[in-house]
Amino acid sequence: MQNTSINTMSLFDKDNSKIYYSISEVAKLFDVSTSLIRFWETEFDFLKPHKNGKGDRRFTKKNIEELQLIYSLVKDRGFTLKGAKKEIAQNKERHLRRQKTIKSLQKIKSFLQDLKMDL
Repeated sequence: MQNTSINTMSLFDKDNSKIYYSISEVAKLFDVSTSLIRFWETEFDFLKPHKNGKGDRRFTKKNIEELQLIYSLVKDRGFTLKGAKKEIAQNKERHLRRQKTIKSLQKIKSFLQDLKMDL
């Protein structure tokens, strides 16, 4: 099983005050096409990015965390879209807690690596 964990910390840490991210920024973060992001938006009802007056999608940090969950199930764990929808419907809160735990561990790891470099 391939595990290409997406590190959203790098995107969020660049500009912590940023509220919205463009679809191209999000696609680049996940190394997928913008059309795949739009497709997942139509397939997963809970994924609702904001749209500006021109109709451009603006993703919040919450939207990106939701995309990370979808990506993890579909790309990393090999779920079908139908299977991912079912898994999310049954266990969404557990998966979101898991994602937050992973993010916390990544921050700790980064801190420890920085500390090691300073020694």
